[in-house]
Amino acid sequence: METIKDFNEYEILGMDSGYKYERWGNIYLKRPDPEIIWPDTVNIKIDAEYTRSNTGGGSWLIKSNIPNTWQIHYKDLTFNLKLMGFKHTGLFPEQAYNWDLIRNTIKKEKRKVKVLNLFAYTGAASIAALKEGAEVTHVDSSRGMIDWAKENVKSNNLENEHIRFLVDDVRKFVKREIRRENKYDIIIMDPPSFGRGAKNEVWQVEKDLYNLVLDTSKLLSDKALLFIINTYTTGLSMTVIENILKKTINKKGKITSTELGIKAKNNLILPCGITARWER
Repeated sequence: METIKDFNEYEILGMDSGYKYERWGNIYLKRPDPEIIWPDTVNIKIDAEYTRSNTGGGSWLIKSNIPNTWQIHYKDLTFNLKLMGFKHTGLFPEQAYNWDLIRNTIKKEKRKVKVLNLFAYTGAASIAALKEGAEVTHVDSSRGMIDWAKENVKSNNLENEHIRFLVDDVRKFVKREIRRENKYDIIIMDPPSFGRGAKNEVWQVEKDLYNLVLDTSKLLSDKALLFIINTYTTGLSMTVIENILKKTINKKGKITSTELGIKAKNNLILPCGITARWER
C-alpha cells in the first residue's frame, strides 16, 4: 500500500463506526466511509457533517459558518473545494501519489509530453501535468466538473498553458481520437462504478472497462510513458486491473498495482481504492 505524504493541509483526525473526521485546511468535516467498520471515540468539533438518508442519498448538515468555497494546497498545487452532493468535496487526497508520479515522469523527458485525462473530474491530475509543461486533453461528461477544473487551472496560474477541455462521453471521444490517429504519451483514467455520459449514455465499470481500455490503448504513442487506471469499485481487485492492462497494452514495459491509503492521526490506515499502471 502507498500512503500520501507531505499533504500538510489535509488529514484524517479520527475514524469511528462508518465515519471519518477530516481536516481540509481550516475546515473540519465528518463524512461516511464504508471501510470504517470499527468503533472509536472521536472528540472533534466539526463544521459540517454529511448524513445518509434511509431512502438513499444524503445531505450536508452545516454546523458553523463556513465559506461556500475554500482552497487547500498540496506542495505547489492549489485546489478549490466545496461541499457537493454525495459527500464529495471535489478532491481525492490519496491521488497525491499519482500526481507526484505524473510530475516526476514528465520531468525526466526533454520534450513536450502529451497527456490525456479521462473521467478527469475537477482536474487535479491535469494540473499536475500542466505544472511540468505537458500538453493536456481533459475529458469529462459533466459540464459542472469541467467548469470546476477550469477554476482550478486558473487558481494555479496555468490558464495560459496548453490544455483542452471537452465535455464528452469518454468512450465516444476515444473512438473519435482513434479515427483521427491522435496519440498520447501519458493516459490517466479514473472511471466511476456507474455513470452517465454527456448525452445520458450509461456506464457500468464491470461491463465497459475492458473495452474502453482496449480502445484507449490504441492512443498510446510510440514514446508512451504511462497508462494509469484508478478505481474505487468494490469487487475489482488489483489483479483484475493488472490483467486488463496485460491483455490490452501491446508495448514493452512493466505493469504494477497498489492500494492507496491515508494514515490517520492514530496511525491506522484508511484504504482509498486501487491504482494500476503500465509504464515504459
